[in-house]
Amino acid sequence: MKKDTKHVRAQIINEALGYIYKYIDTNITLDELARLCSVSKYHFHRIFKEETGEKLFERIRAIRLQKAANLLISNRYSTISEIARLCGYSSHSPFIKAFKKRFDLTPTQWKNGEYLNYSKKNLTLNEQINKDFYKLDPLIKVAKKRSCAYIRHKGYDIRVKKTWQRLMAFAYEEKLASTVQIGVFHDNPVITPYEDCQYIAAFEVDRTFIPTNSISKFEIEESVCAVFHYEGVYGDVTKLMVYIYNFWLPNSGYEAKTLPAYAIYDKNHFLDNNKDFILDFYVPISVV
Repeated sequence: MKKDTKHVRAQIINEALGYIYKYIDTNITLDELARLCSVSKYHFHRIFKEETGEKLFERIRAIRLQKAANLLISNRYSTISEIARLCGYSSHSPFIKAFKKRFDLTPTQWKNGEYLNYSKKNLTLNEQINKDFYKLDPLIKVAKKRSCAYIRHKGYDIRVKKTWQRLMAFAYEEKLASTVQIGVFHDNPVITPYEDCQYIAAFEVDRTFIPTNSISKFEIEESVCAVFHYEGVYGDVTKLMVYIYNFWLPNSGYEAKTLPAYAIYDKNHFLDNNKDFILDFYVPISVV
């Protein structure tokens, strides 16, 4: 595959996935995604399957259900119908059917605590939650919109170090200021196995930045956020997420949005020669 072809394909996938995540509450069609990427429906569908290893609508359905499963845990005051609509289901019955097929539980069973049994497939909560998390007192503030250059990575694992190194090598070659490093976390590791979680390594850029190579550009939306300042070692971020979504949010007076959480690193352990990090973890929220 030629270098230019590789870059074009990466841009198509990034444009499409960025759109899907942003508009997951709507009826997303093949037509609109193909138009967005300026290719035919046939070519878009083929490129998506070849580059991701997944069929388009299977991926969209997986994203919808992962978002819904997370909101059913964190948003105790929202009804199942409200959560279904937030995740792009226009009616109750298709959502219940799809959810049960995916998780072997109804949304009601999941919301009432059965997710704890399901989550044991991925981790044991008692082993993951450090008592020190309960001392965290997040700052509630409006987080500004940010333009970012980024590379996608599949998995919340140490292999993301190579993705970060590649991204920062690009920043160096392009002589870009890259002091604000951002990790975007699309998935809750209680629900999604670590190896399947979707992550983005990014750094803030000027709004006029034009992406090149296989590097793409997206915007973090302005939102009210709960901001958790935390210092830890490799593996602690996923524990922090478990605490936030499973313990803090349900009792906080706030509810999660479908927007992804993200970390702004003061010290990025994926780029240093040690295992500790310093970060602010941003969780987009709304008031109950």
